Amino acid sequence: MSTRVYLVRHGATQLTAENRFAGAVGVDLSDEGRAQVRRLADRLAGDDIDAVYASPLSRTLETAAILAAPHGLAPVPEDGLREIGHGHWEGLTRAEVEERFPGEYESWEQDPFTFAPEGGETGLAVLARALPVLRRIVVRHEGSTVLVVSHKATIRLMLASLLGMDGRGYRDRLDQSPASLNVVDFRDASRARLMTFNDVSHYADHPRLAGNALSRWWDTGGKGRAPG
Repeated sequence: MSTRVYLVRHGATQLTAENRFAGAVGVDLSDEGRAQVRRLADRLAGDDIDAVYASPLSRTLETAAILAAPHGLAPVPEDGLREIGHGHWEGLTRAEVEERFPGEYESWEQDPFTFAPEGGETGLAVLARALPVLRRIVVRHEGSTVLVVSHKATIRLMLASLLGMDGRGYRDRLDQSPASLNVVDFRDASRARLMTFNDVSHYADHPRLAGNALSRWWDTGGKGRAPG
């Protein structure tokens, strides 16, 4: 019997709109973000969801509370699901980071899995804390459906690992829109199948264009990098 996980990114925030690094920053959902999440809550209202888990940051807890309300559930905070920490880049735009810390930014663009800015986290460190949480949730709710609310980088890193992808390419090859839905079926705690990816059909008619949602690799055919 499989366990189904609805893996959801939080809704949009003001810092999302401004393309700023906001890994450890406690920023609330914007009005647009709340509207996105309410659409997803309506979509999932009729599903039998056993539990809701979320990163402890305000934007994820608010997202989780909106999604949990139709099911009479209270979100359970899990620290391991929080977003990647960007250290002294927090709150800055990507253009500001490139100007102030060009060496760091270039190293991070080349390998965000093993390199981190000063005071920040590597993708490897995020995966080491997030994936065990997800696996514990799967074991705890074997045969049920659960909802997990996390963040853009954290979700991409977990999915890359579950799918057997090279973690160094998680920013280049995987996107996560605000309030997007991913559906992952687990045969057991380590064997998973991705059933739905980055689905925003509850609030958008078409997927967003890749553009700066990914990285410079997308725009230059792997010869360079771009904000993403």
